[in-house]
Parts: sequence; structure tokens; C-alpha cells
Amino acid sequence: MAAIGGESLEKLEDMIVRAAETTAAHLRAAKAAIGEVIFGQEVVIERALVTVLAGGHALLVGVPGLAKTKLVETMGIVLGLDARRIQFTPDLMPSDILGTEVLEETPGGRRSFRFIAGPVFAQLLMADEINRASPRTQSALLQAMQEQHVTIAGTRHDLPKPFHVLATQNPLEQEGTYPLPEAQLDRFLMEIDVDYPDLAAERRILFETTGAEEARAKPAMSAEDLIAAQRLVRRLPVGESVMEAILQLVRAARPGAEGNDIAKLIAWGPGPRASQALMLAVRARALLDGRFAPSVDDVLELAEAVLKHRMALTFAARAEGETVPHVIRQLKARIG
Repeated sequence: MAAIGGESLEKLEDMIVRAAETTAAHLRAAKAAIGEVIFGQEVVIERALVTVLAGGHALLVGVPGLAKTKLVETMGIVLGLDARRIQFTPDLMPSDILGTEVLEETPGGRRSFRFIAGPVFAQLLMADEINRASPRTQSALLQAMQEQHVTIAGTRHDLPKPFHVLATQNPLEQEGTYPLPEAQLDRFLMEIDVDYPDLAAERRILFETTGAEEARAKPAMSAEDLIAAQRLVRRLPVGESVMEAILQLVRAARPGAEGNDIAKLIAWGPGPRASQALMLAVRARALLDGRFAPSVDDVLELAEAVLKHRMALTFAARAEGETVPHVIRQLKARIG
């Protein structure tokens, strides 16, 4: 019986390895296809793909004109997802996102309500400048992100699978905006900084996008391929050293952490959802890189993107010029 059990285990491991190899090849093709359209943003592309692979949502933060909208549109095509975009404005209502019921009358004079689905019923949704909408409208979207369904007039309507939101925020114009509360920021698996491209990338942008023909995205995966990849991410093994690094990092980022002099700088820190997010993200990054298990390096690479929107510093720390990224770097140095 023991021999049979061992043989079955070997077959199972062999199946996982073969599935991982196939999935990794699909993901490499998808990453390359996105890179053919979006130039100079390799880290942003990687982290956006990691977020989707991990089954989460991302908040993209950057000034206008850095191809955030184009990234979401391109990812929709490359991953075979139904992608839509909502431009958030102060007068946007929850029903403009979720949908509404309308009263219809049949030729026989009978009246009934019919649900008209809103743009949230997409597989990849871009919430452009999410902080420009009122808290009520933000909450409607963030509830859908968390629960994967909406309730209209007491009736539940499930969102399509997979369902991912890539929201954007402009870090400059804060007048007339409604910053996302901490509880809502926690719904995002990662906060991804979109920086200016370097000289070589900007030269390529000028050359590629101002000619007679512009590069167009090509499909590399289907929604079914992505769902299979997401299942596989959750099956990848995680070593004890990686798990310890995640726990040590997340717990050290909380106020009052024992034996941690950095903790006095922190007003509030990440909860268990951050540990879950980091665990899924490091697995997804390993698979995207063609590896079958994550390493501590993956934890250190993704820690800032997963933790920084889940933390705030005390007034005294901010007055002394401390920043959240610098505090996270100090915590990482103790692990690395």
C-alpha cells in the first residue's frame, strides 16, 4: 500500500510539473505580447500580471500619459478577457457601475422589472481615477470586488469569472477627490507605481507610436487558460523559509511589534489579508518566472507593493521626514 501511495504521489507531482511548464510558457508569451505594445514598464507589466494570476485587484498610481489605460486594454486582449473601462467622476452613481432595474410593460399590459447589467459585469475592469468618485460609489465597486457579486433590489447577480479590477489614481491632482479609506485600500492586492520611462524606452515610444502603423496587441491566452493558471498558483508548494519571511515582515510592519524599534514609527499596519496577498503574489511571480516554488527573494521584491497601501506612519515619524517605502526597506533589510 505504501508503494502504491508513493507512486500516486509521484504521478501527482509529475502532473503538477507538466501543468506548470505549460502554464509558464503561456504566461511568458502573454508577458512578451504585452511588452510589444507597452514599452519601458517591465516591472509594472510583471506586477499587473502577478496580481491577476493571484486572483486579485491592483491600484495603479502614476501621472497622466504613462499608458495605464493602454496597459489594461492590452492585457484584456492578450489574456482573452472581456475588458471595460469606467471613468470615475464626482457625479457617478452606484447604479452607473452596477446596473439598474427598469420597469417594462408587455403587449398584454403586464408589467415587470428587468435588470440591465452595468459595466462592472466584465472580466477585466479599469476604474479610471477611482478617487474622483464619491465614497458611496467607491464602496459599491469595492464591495463587488470583495464579494464577486452585486445585489440589486434584493436579487443577487454573480460577476463573471475571472473578475479583476485595475484602478488608477493620479498622485498630483488631489483637489476635488475622495481618497480611498484604509478598509477599501486593503481590498487591493497591490499598489503599483507607474514611473516615467527611461531614455531608451521613451525613444522607442516616439519611434513606434508616431509612425504610419502602430503595434497592436495579439491574444496569447484565453480566460480558461487564466483560470487554470490561477488554480495552479494555489497548488505551488511554499517552503518554510518563505512562509517565515512573509510572517516576519508583515508582523514587523505593525505598531507595537515586539523587539522592533521601527514599530514606534508606525500608526497602523497590515492585517492578515496582507499575509495572504503576499503568499499568493510570490507564488504567482515564481510561476510567471518559470519556477515551481517561490523564494525569499520573491518576498523581498513584492513586499513594498503589497504592504505600502496597508500602512501609515505616526505624525512624529512623518514630521521627521520618514516615509512608508523607507520603513519597509528597513524591515526588508532585517530579513535579507
